[in-house]
Amino acid sequence: MKLKNFIKRTIYYLLHGIPIVEHVSANIVSLDTNCMLKGRVALITGGTSGIGKAIATAFLNSGADVIITGRNLNRVNSTIAELEKVKSQAHIYGIELDNSKTTSFERKLQDILEIISPLRIDVLVNNAGIGGGDISCTTEEEFDQVIQTNLKGTFFLSRVIARYMIENKIKGNILNIASSSSLRPAASAYTFSKWGIRGFTLGLAKTLAPYGITVNGLAPGPTATPMLKRDANDITFTNNPMGRFAMPEEIANMAVVLVSDVSKMVVGDIVYMTGGSGLITFDDIEYRI
Repeated sequence: MKLKNFIKRTIYYLLHGIPIVEHVSANIVSLDTNCMLKGRVALITGGTSGIGKAIATAFLNSGADVIITGRNLNRVNSTIAELEKVKSQAHIYGIELDNSKTTSFERKLQDILEIISPLRIDVLVNNAGIGGGDISCTTEEEFDQVIQTNLKGTFFLSRVIARYMIENKIKGNILNIASSSSLRPAASAYTFSKWGIRGFTLGLAKTLAPYGITVNGLAPGPTATPMLKRDANDITFTNNPMGRFAMPEEIANMAVVLVSDVSKMVVGDIVYMTGGSGLITFDDIEYRI
């Protein structure tokens, strides 16, 4: 299939000429220091890089105290040291947490509560996730790892935090980082897991609304993160109608809005931030087996 596509592209270029791809940049508008989340305490999984780190930064700038998690304690600590430089009156904490090890969640919650005492968690951002698991080449082991991290971990951590909020009469927020992949045919473990996240967001919103807990999803399209081996210097994406990858800071801005009081009537929604990829185009991904 790859050879066939290469031949087709070569013939096209011979007939029409090699296209000139201009360098694309993004004019990112970050939220200034504000009080939208003042007094809030947010637990953000997978907060050491990419979208999770950007959300942590935006939450701190918006006045929230933040706890980040990651699988590697050294990376957690180095990220904390970096985020402590954010000009904010809020505080940053961190803990080692592997989203695939669901039996540790109850104990980890108690560890977190001891660290932040007397503060109480009223925001959970389920961001931790890994890619991979394409049907053309995945192993059962890789498939299980993706599902356990992205879907099973989100499911059980949400249950632990939801029960904590209910027991303590906390009218908080849970925000699931979904993906525009959930709009595509699911031919990989990653896409399969994001279909699950989309459905789980709806079910969790329905379950927790009577307790005053607001649940929504935020679904980025292709974003310039380490997962896609992209950064701010390499964001051109010609198959996207906007011509580029999204930036983590753009996703983070919307995350602030969705867990703030201005979005109280946004319940069970999935907000897509894709530049049109996956919404008005479906030809930017190759399917093969």
